[in-house]
Amino acid sequence: MLNREGDTYLYLQISDVLRSRITAELSPGDLVISEAEIQREFKVARTTARRAIRVLRNQGLVHTRQGEGTFVNAPGQSGPLGRQSPFYRYIAGEIRERIKRQEFMSRQQIPSEVVLVREYGAARETVRRAIALLREEGWLYSIPHRGSYVSPEEQWPA
Repeated sequence: MLNREGDTYLYLQISDVLRSRITAELSPGDLVISEAEIQREFKVARTTARRAIRVLRNQGLVHTRQGEGTFVNAPGQSGPLGRQSPFYRYIAGEIRERIKRQEFMSRQQIPSEVVLVREYGAARETVRRAIALLREEGWLYSIPHRGSYVSPEEQWPA
């Protein structure tokens, strides 16, 4: 597939392959292959994967949201649509509402980072920031090596 001996940089060849996939298989808002997946599939270094994504971003085909991934743009779109606040705040808000609805009960453990990463399609660091924010606000407390738990109701913020 890639011509490693040719006169065209690998990252440009990869960006051409990804551009073809985007136009043929993906819709606006869809998640694009990650840098790690590009590394594995094309057997290239991380910098090569980043450069390939950067080419697509510079062409306006995709946008990247830190901690979330790279997404297909709608025609004429140059950056992310919709969400104004960071994704970790969105996740924290969702968990906060689940606590208020008593989906997560007082002193009950919330789902693990791994489960939340899968549930929200977020990076692990994004989920950690959401949990840290909820801890700072008083909604959660953590026990090392055990997990995060819903604070007793009398300690919830007003």
